[in-house]
Amino acid sequence: MPRVLKFRSRHQTGSIYGDVYTLPGTPKSAPLILLFHQGGADARGEYVPLVARLLDQGYNLLAIDQRTGGDIFGGANRTLGDNQDNDYSYCDAYPDLEAALQFALDSGYTGAIAAWGSSYSAALVFRLASEHPGEIDTVLAFSPASGEPMVGCRPEPYSEKLTQPLLALRPGREMEAASVRKQMDLFAKHGHQTYVANAGVHGSSMLNSARVEGSTEETWKVVLEFLAKVFAEQ
Repeated sequence: MPRVLKFRSRHQTGSIYGDVYTLPGTPKSAPLILLFHQGGADARGEYVPLVARLLDQGYNLLAIDQRTGGDIFGGANRTLGDNQDNDYSYCDAYPDLEAALQFALDSGYTGAIAAWGSSYSAALVFRLASEHPGEIDTVLAFSPASGEPMVGCRPEPYSEKLTQPLLALRPGREMEAASVRKQMDLFAKHGHQTYVANAGVHGSSMLNSARVEGSTEETWKVVLEFLAKVFAEQ
């Protein structure tokens, strides 16, 4: 069972709730993945189905409930609590990502750190890596959002600045949109790795076979090989 954590953001009032996942014997010097959920979701609802696969690789995991979330996957966003009807924008959740990073550093994790985002948080991890280049070693962005709700925190302005390895992923159905194709082409132009999951769905759920209603092995292979290569080079 995961250890439940409660820690306070230095940037906003209120507490951010999260779970640390680790296998017995995995040291804090092992790579750490920060997992951030998509809009309307919670950390457990989005990531519990993926945790075992990542733990098997020898990674530590920290997943938080951002203040822009909800119960779309059937779970409860503990950071929001009873305040599910809030007026936080997606950009307002950025300090929560910084709080997760700071919590990891304060807790003594010394291995390489990956920032993993889904949908709106996949856009925010671009900024997190750009503003913390000495602490974030790599980025995974699943369906990074860039529409009107992301004004002020879109990923594109940060893409060219990033020097860390980055993998951006999209399901094939999203590539039908011209704006998405343009975004992915821009990421590739800036030297980032891109991947299209033909049978995928939105966000990190493209790794969840139940939500894809089919095999996710090809996508998992790309993700795990990317992580293994990046962490081996740290």
